[in-house]
Amino acid sequence: MTTTSDRPATTHATAGAPATETKATPRVDVAGLSEQLLGRWPEWRRHARDRSTDPTFWKDESLSMAEHRERVLEQMRLLANADEKHQVWLAFPERLGGGDSPGANLAGFEELVVADPSLQIKAGVQWGLFSSAILHLGTPEQQDRLLPGAMDLSVPGAFAMTEIGHGSDVASVATTATYDPETEEFVIHTPFRAAWKEFLGNAAVHATAATVFAQLVTNGVNHGVHCFYVPVRDPETMEFLPGVSGHDDGLKGGLRGVDNGRLAFDQVRVPRADLLARYGAVAADGTYSSSIDSPGRRFFTMLGSLVQGRVSLDGAASTASKLGLAIAVRYGAERRQFTSSSPIEETVLLDYATHRRRLFPRIAETYATHFAHDRLLDLFDDVFSGEKDTPESREDLETMAAALKATSTTFVLETLQEARVACGGAGFITENRITSLHHDMDVYATFEGDNTVLLQLVAKRLVGDYAKALKGATSTPAGIARFVVDRAADAALHRTGLRRAGQAIADVGDPRRAVGHLRDAETQRELLADRVATIVEEVAMALRPAQKADPVTAARIFDQNQVQLVEAAKAHADLLRWSAFTEALEQVEDPGTRRVMTWVRDVFGLTLIERNLAWYLIHGRLSAQRARTVTSYVDRLLERLRPHAVDLVDAWGYGPDHLRAVIASGIEAERQDEARAYYAQQRADGSAPVSEKALKKQKR
Repeated sequence: MTTTSDRPATTHATAGAPATETKATPRVDVAGLSEQLLGRWPEWRRHARDRSTDPTFWKDESLSMAEHRERVLEQMRLLANADEKHQVWLAFPERLGGGDSPGANLAGFEELVVADPSLQIKAGVQWGLFSSAILHLGTPEQQDRLLPGAMDLSVPGAFAMTEIGHGSDVASVATTATYDPETEEFVIHTPFRAAWKEFLGNAAVHATAATVFAQLVTNGVNHGVHCFYVPVRDPETMEFLPGVSGHDDGLKGGLRGVDNGRLAFDQVRVPRADLLARYGAVAADGTYSSSIDSPGRRFFTMLGSLVQGRVSLDGAASTASKLGLAIAVRYGAERRQFTSSSPIEETVLLDYATHRRRLFPRIAETYATHFAHDRLLDLFDDVFSGEKDTPESREDLETMAAALKATSTTFVLETLQEARVACGGAGFITENRITSLHHDMDVYATFEGDNTVLLQLVAKRLVGDYAKALKGATSTPAGIARFVVDRAADAALHRTGLRRAGQAIADVGDPRRAVGHLRDAETQRELLADRVATIVEEVAMALRPAQKADPVTAARIFDQNQVQLVEAAKAHADLLRWSAFTEALEQVEDPGTRRVMTWVRDVFGLTLIERNLAWYLIHGRLSAQRARTVTSYVDRLLERLRPHAVDLVDAWGYGPDHLRAVIASGIEAERQDEARAYYAQQRADGSAPVSEKALKKQKR
């Protein structure tokens, strides 16, 4: 296997770099930065990356859909049975052969996208959804009985939550599980077509069982959504069992190796023991009991225990962004086009400002996404290892996972498209992987929670926290007076032009002062945090009348502010990523690397501010003079980062056997060198033809 860390560090900064680089330019310690990026579980990330260099696990673009599905299933069997380390079992209990290490499990799992996104998703269905539902929603007895088959893949499973008529609205699923005390069985039933379980991985072909989410009804009372273990196919004949029917979703826009399909149930009976009963149980006589009294809190606790899907998608999206950018940057460092600065030498693509603009800010944002994901993994492991499992930490985990998943899975699609275009026609060729990655990643933006819905969940948490703080601050007459005065002072400072005027006076005649202000980390933090706080405050105040309004009026008020709610969540996610990046800088020991990475962080922070300059100007947070310097300083930083572009993508640790893109293999440099040598020889021996333009000049 060849990885970037195997190559000498001295080769990176000069690869494709402009000739103006000097000895004074800081250098990136690629090996050291790569080691830091491996995070808290380096052993398991390395193991997964090594596995991804094995051609046995690579995506084969020549396969039909049916062939691809069977190949991925065989790859999963290898992961389950031929892997002496059993990486895919890390999250499960040690008593069953697992590792009781949820964070290590996801750190390795998300790297499977390097081999084939279909493998990552199908593995995620089996071990991250189907098996995890048994693990997190089942009792110890149910775990011991049901998990071994799910873990070793002798029971391929589907995760039957989503319905055609209720995608992200899980609380409203229409499938029912009605208890029959005479037989001590639940009757699982799909009452109409909109209640069919849809988009289920493994359902079309391979699943022999499913974890089915349905409304639990006993003694005439609906106790809300619960999860049931339901056999769906005969494991010998692979025919549907009586009462179960299904449908193959067929060819999709990507992930051809995942057999997505529908399932429906016609009065299917399952024993009482197969209600996964950690949070809710039914006695033989039909009496319902739960350790959580509130139906709403019980529902969100059950769903929260399955948050790892969103966490893993965030990591996989970050990885796919790295793959696409690494391919585009390596190609852009070798590809030459147009003789702009020399009559005989064509210019390297990365030496064009437009090319730097389209790729370098995305490199910066990918680093920010990576560091934020590391923090999310830490929080996930703290909760699910039991080390810091509190209601507050679970709520923080759910909010952060929703914010980052929604952000990264949108970002990866935009990034892969930009990387494709940056590679011209070569980026459109399947063998260069970018279009294939884009197709496979497309659905990441809508499964495990549609991104817009997830952002609304984040915003509701932010507004709720603001409301709690507001209630505490205004619980007394003195508090109310102080709150009113503070709001008036804020309006006077930011919204009447006083702050803008102060900035303008300070900045007049000295753009460097404005630039110096913006590159200060505390200034960036204040600007990003202030935007979050202000949007949240404005939305919260606008929504307050809905609390005492009738349902129709309340819905109208919410609708009027829905777009701003989403904007608040996006701003919050931006701040999370910037903060994670800034904290990670403190862990960089090499001075040159820290200096370059600080530039990268500044590019990310200032690009965020640049995207929202209108908001900062309207709200008086930046003067016109200072706002004008943002874009020019970003461009200066991008030029400063030019010698380090290849280093920055190499530090992600993906070598040729990970990228598997011809244009990132060095072949373009060979072609360019051959062409340059050919023309140089012509100039040397005088065999080059005279151009018509030159000939006309001679005649003048």
